[in-house]
Amino acid sequence: MTGLSIVTIQKAEQDKMLSLPTLLAVADALSVDTSVILGQQAPRRALAQGDRNMLRELSRAVHDTAAGIIPDGTEPATFEELEATTARCWDLYWAGRYSEAGAIAAPFITAAAARLHDQADGEQAAAWGVLSDAYRIAGYVANLIGARDLAYAAIGHSQTAAQRAADDLRGALVRSGRAWVYLRDARLREALELAERSASEIEPRFSRATPEELTAYGSHVNFAAVVASRMGDKDLAADFLSQSHATGARMGQEVRAHGTLFGPVSAATQAVGIKVALGQTGKALTLIDSIHDVSTLTEAARNRYAMDKAMAHADAKQWDMALDTLETTLRHSPDWARHQTLPGVIVQKVGKASTAQLRRVSELIGVSATGAGGFMPATAKTAL
Repeated sequence: MTGLSIVTIQKAEQDKMLSLPTLLAVADALSVDTSVILGQQAPRRALAQGDRNMLRELSRAVHDTAAGIIPDGTEPATFEELEATTARCWDLYWAGRYSEAGAIAAPFITAAAARLHDQADGEQAAAWGVLSDAYRIAGYVANLIGARDLAYAAIGHSQTAAQRAADDLRGALVRSGRAWVYLRDARLREALELAERSASEIEPRFSRATPEELTAYGSHVNFAAVVASRMGDKDLAADFLSQSHATGARMGQEVRAHGTLFGPVSAATQAVGIKVALGQTGKALTLIDSIHDVSTLTEAARNRYAMDKAMAHADAKQWDMALDTLETTLRHSPDWARHQTLPGVIVQKVGKASTAQLRRVSELIGVSATGAGGFMPATAKTAL
């Protein structure tokens, strides 16, 4: 019965009958991953062999270290080395090079665990903090690639480590990460509750807040706006967006801290995706016209913004503009694109565009025609 329901939903989405919040709510009700509802196979099944090897090593590192198992002969890294590796992992992650980030995260987790075990009792707080960061990176990589069980495990171990580090900010960051896992798993209500809680716990006094504190808070309230938009709650999304824009304006520039980037450009570009999710196409296009320079964003953030622009143009039936943006991004960042579901959704919406361009874009993301004006992922038949 569930399989039949999903097929029906996929057809409705191709016919543009269901909104994104509705699709996510249905995914929640049917207890299936959102990639299935969107007509795509689970990302894990589409992984290259290198991705699979990375996930296997990452999984071993997460589960073994959590059980206190560290390979014989492992030398504990210095805190300076671990901090440098943390920064390197986040750089790769925000460049859209997820498999590379995961490949480094696996030995990073082991090295951080070895550092923890080498610390004397009463001197382990800093080591717990680094280990929390390592697990959080693993959880983010696993969640984005679609290895949901590993994502839950890693983010859970990250939360435990943050508690042992007695670091409230890390704890809030981890809870926000768990909310993202919930969102990808279509657990919308739980995602919203956790996102709201994590944001409120670190709300700073603007007059005294450091740029790093504002970065953490701004990214939190922005994510809470994303979750609210996926639930179709326009008022709540608008409230969080107001706080996001206020935080970005206070900062005046983009700042990288705590594994994230935030500032006025981040607030504006992410607002576009929120407007699109709420079906406010006109407002999204107006906002797009006001954004002129996104060079300060990470590559992954620029790519995501491009997808939101393409979706807005597709919703406005500006087919060629949607495909132009989509094709440019897919060709520029193929490694990032192969782990994304949104390109397939955009192509499904495009009905009257250049046949040659539509064919090129379809080939880039692996979709096939189903008939006049309708497209669905080539892998959808195996998704159920």
